Amino acid sequence: MACLDSTHMIVEITRLLLGVAIAVFHRPLANMIMQQERQLDGFFRSRGVQLPAPPSDATAQNLYFIIGIFIALIESGRIWFSIS
Repeated sequence: MACLDSTHMIVEITRLLLGVAIAVFHRPLANMIMQQERQLDGFFRSRGVQLPAPPSDATAQNLYFIIGIFIALIESGRIWFSIS
């Protein structure tokens, strides 16, 4: 991978910080999204569309934590390989 210039490095660091932010704020993020998903589920069920039940709050929190850590690890690896 070629060495990154300053604009590309800013993008990579921003992605790294996004992954860290998702991992740090995984609980409120998951709770907010699950509240919206439950509303959508109720909306579709009231109109006769049968969908699978939304995941539990704990499952959603674990998923968002894993996604955040995955993004942070991938981006830290990309930064590491771009500066070496």
